[in-house]
Amino acid sequence: MKFTDLNLDSDLLKAIRRQGFEEATPIQAETIPLALNGDDVIGQAQTGTGKTAAFGLSILQRIDQDNPNVQALIISPTRELAIQTQEELYRLGQDKKAKVQVVYGGADIGRQIRALKAHPQIVVGTPGRLQDHINRRTLKLAHVQTLVLDEADEMLDMGFLDDIEKIIKQLPEQRQTLLFSATIPAAIRKIADQFMHDPKMVRIKAKELTADLLDQYFVQTKEFEKFNVMTRLFDVQNPELTIVFGRTKRRVDELSKGLRARGYNAEGIHGDLSQQKRMTVLKSFKAGKLDILVATDVAARGLDISGVTHVYNYDVPQDPDSYVHRVGRTARAGHKGTSITFVTPNEMGYLRTIEKLTRLRMQPLKAPSAKEAFQGQLSSATSSIHELIDGENLTKYEAQGEQLLDDYTPLQLAAALLKTISKDDAAEVPVKITPERPLPRRNGGHHNGGHHRNGGGYRGNRRYDHNRHGGHSRSRGRENRYDRKKRFSHKKGNQNYSVRSHG
Repeated sequence: MKFTDLNLDSDLLKAIRRQGFEEATPIQAETIPLALNGDDVIGQAQTGTGKTAAFGLSILQRIDQDNPNVQALIISPTRELAIQTQEELYRLGQDKKAKVQVVYGGADIGRQIRALKAHPQIVVGTPGRLQDHINRRTLKLAHVQTLVLDEADEMLDMGFLDDIEKIIKQLPEQRQTLLFSATIPAAIRKIADQFMHDPKMVRIKAKELTADLLDQYFVQTKEFEKFNVMTRLFDVQNPELTIVFGRTKRRVDELSKGLRARGYNAEGIHGDLSQQKRMTVLKSFKAGKLDILVATDVAARGLDISGVTHVYNYDVPQDPDSYVHRVGRTARAGHKGTSITFVTPNEMGYLRTIEKLTRLRMQPLKAPSAKEAFQGQLSSATSSIHELIDGENLTKYEAQGEQLLDDYTPLQLAAALLKTISKDDAAEVPVKITPERPLPRRNGGHHNGGHHRNGGGYRGNRRYDHNRHGGHSRSRGRENRYDRKKRFSHKKGNQNYSVRSHG
């Protein structure tokens, strides 16, 4: 379903288009109409399915600009998720001039108090710091119309049930409540029974890949090295039919132009191209007249192209659904396929989230050296020469060939032919790809067992401005004293162990 079918106002649609999205994810398509209707909603969906936009767009649409009070409260389990949620709501609400403030422990509470005095319409926070502001009377919730409990099962696991109940009791009885959780244990059902009014249930099944025929790799590389690494991989792997995914329209334009400059048969498609241009490019690609198709996620949705041997994710996908969609373009109809995802060091958390939720493991792949790429170019050129000689009638060129043999040795002529057919090395044809800010670092890589966070389907460029976002710190420090006191014990066999809360 397209966002234009969801009865969203023009300011929100403009913000969505700016992010490069047209189609809503399943959780968004099902939740937004219910939320706009004022219904309470329980959304069961995994992290990375687009939950932030699912509740954020409906909240933003209903914000009253003339009302200076807090109209929506979003409770998140961790400061990382709270920050990401606030940033996304800011981007979606830019054209509506919505004020969004985040509060969490480990940051200067004085600065947060000053920001709350500026009358934000939406407040996002962790349970401990929200309770702290309520106790200080710096956060007033009497006019809240929508409450969101994000990743509710995580908050229960972290021992925040008492805090959540205390916060909810400060809210008006007549309000909308939206609860999102990957699982719905008994404690979640109890909250729903106690604090929600006839909630509508939305269940989104996590997508999974059948990877028997799909070889999945990732290459860790710096942003400015990606293009050279990718073209070297082309030379070594010699893919037959390839799709390259870029995050933005500008990215697609620059990649396709750069690939053509290096001698690759490539074209790009994205939402700004005319329908006729897109259809012409796709027709060429399907007919095998085009080797490489560069595309945004939106432009590639619904493509049914057989024979794609390789998918290259130039930009790491922003959520698991996007990854499944992208790599699902290959390994079809019983044919083998290969996917390669380029990831910068601080984006590894996104990769691990994708692996966790798709239950698949990507293998690391070393970037080819210039020498290896050159050998690949020569191998490809040699194959092309064999095909040319075996498949063409070259009789009319033989007389001129005899003359050339008088001036040059057969070895020189063969070398010249190889040089002509081989693609230029990366160093010889410089290509400038405008760097885009990487996706924000996620707390907790796969080594330390931390949680990976993704508040929604929009994870594009972050033009981050501390003042604009209420001056919040990105401190990774511990929470305030109130939060540090919270511990809860689990019993496992005869062993007791305590877990420190992080919210």
